Amino acid sequence: MFGFVAPSFTYGHSHVSPEDLYGSLFRDVQNSKIFKDSKTFADSLPIDDPVLIIERYHHEKSEPGFNLSQFVEKHFQMPAHYVSTFHADTSKPVSDHIERLWPVLTRQPDYQERGGSLIPLPHPYVVPGGRFREIYYWDSYFTMLGLRESGKKELIGHMVENFAYLINSFGYVPTANRTYYLSRSQPPFFSLMVRLYAEMEDNKILTRFLPQLQKEYNYWMNDDEAAKKDFTAYRRVVHLPGGKVLNRYWDDRATPRPESYREDVELADAAFEKYGTPRDQLYRHIRAAAESGWDFSSRWFGDENDFSTIHTTDILPVDLNCLLYHLEKTLAEAYLLGDNRKMHLEFEEKAKARVVAIHEYFWNDERKFFMDYDFVKQQSTRPLTLAGLFPLFFKLARKDQSHYIRGYVRLNFLKSGGLLTTKVRSGQQWDSPNGWAPLQWIAYQGLRNYNFNRIANQLNENWLSLIDKEFKHSGKMLEKYDVADTNLLAGGGEYENQEGFGWTNGVYLRMKRHQR
Repeated sequence: MFGFVAPSFTYGHSHVSPEDLYGSLFRDVQNSKIFKDSKTFADSLPIDDPVLIIERYHHEKSEPGFNLSQFVEKHFQMPAHYVSTFHADTSKPVSDHIERLWPVLTRQPDYQERGGSLIPLPHPYVVPGGRFREIYYWDSYFTMLGLRESGKKELIGHMVENFAYLINSFGYVPTANRTYYLSRSQPPFFSLMVRLYAEMEDNKILTRFLPQLQKEYNYWMNDDEAAKKDFTAYRRVVHLPGGKVLNRYWDDRATPRPESYREDVELADAAFEKYGTPRDQLYRHIRAAAESGWDFSSRWFGDENDFSTIHTTDILPVDLNCLLYHLEKTLAEAYLLGDNRKMHLEFEEKAKARVVAIHEYFWNDERKFFMDYDFVKQQSTRPLTLAGLFPLFFKLARKDQSHYIRGYVRLNFLKSGGLLTTKVRSGQQWDSPNGWAPLQWIAYQGLRNYNFNRIANQLNENWLSLIDKEFKHSGKMLEKYDVADTNLLAGGGEYENQEGFGWTNGVYLRMKRHQR
């Protein structure tokens, strides 16, 4: 095990994002296309003191024959991919392969890296794999489902403790433990992780992590008292008529993402030329979509085939608000266990109010489906997506609503390899024909909650069969799959399909157990 150096969690030198630390050097490298993947340089480590490297760069860049690529190679150490040297045995079942993968994907407590973007954590954790070398927030819940099946309770506990540590340090869970993610979170699954851990231990776990659950809730509900007008928003809070409140995704910065710098600049330029969209506005929408975990999807677009029409911060997402309902219910129970009846009743009321608002704003009675809501236009957005199954997962749908949703799943989403994410073929990775492990689980469990066991079992069989088939063919567990044509690999997005893969492994083991 590596030694652990406890960092001071401030926005001081130790937690400066690489684009702020390296300035024009960072921008020049990312715009130069030296690396196929912009995340590579964002994750690199300086070989010398960053200040010295910056001074050398400004001194040397104007000299004849200066080569930026050679300068970077000389002064930075590039990160390695997880799983790149792991050899699969395709003669063994997928479950055996996953058991062998867990140690490969497990990272030990970190050192503070001088000039690096990694934020050290005090306990071991599982990374997704490939280019994703850090702990990701919502990924980790689905990874934990499989860790539980593997009997790795201690590792689950370590990961929950790491997220509590991040909440204590920052007041929220960043997308992952990188400095360039410190301006946003991800879908708030911490309350589900705590409940999962409590099921393996006891309910005292809820009271143990109550302070962190409350802090995370405060982060999502941070509001400006002076701005409470109907259909107006402040950060992640949106005010609606009658005192109702729902939430949206947001990011506290409006600049290109360091890990996708060049891509964001190019898109902002295109949107400005085509529609006159201010660049900072577009960057905010891109970053907010990244907070959603669905980066990217036609779900966030005004024109489903035009990425430059992204308008994420105008949209109330149904899945986010179901997750915050779960957080409110968990807080209510935790306060009751701690004999704080006043706070218990307060959060019970908040949860009830949110359910009313979820039904009012997300259930589209004309299309008979739960849909996202554009609070600027004051109407449902157009796309049908698997986010509409979150009310089933959290048992918030009425019985009549659940029958309509089952019909949509059977007729629109279910394919030979599992469930499509959306019906739109936009070229984005969170659109057709791709299917993703977390959404397969949400849909599967949601359907079972309403006793739609036949279609749930069909989904289970289709998804597991696709993973088995791909593993036999390539020896890989992938981040996403083409569920419409099981002979093709999934594509789209800003980077190649990654292997490892944390949440695919987790959901596979959990659904395999249900299949048995």
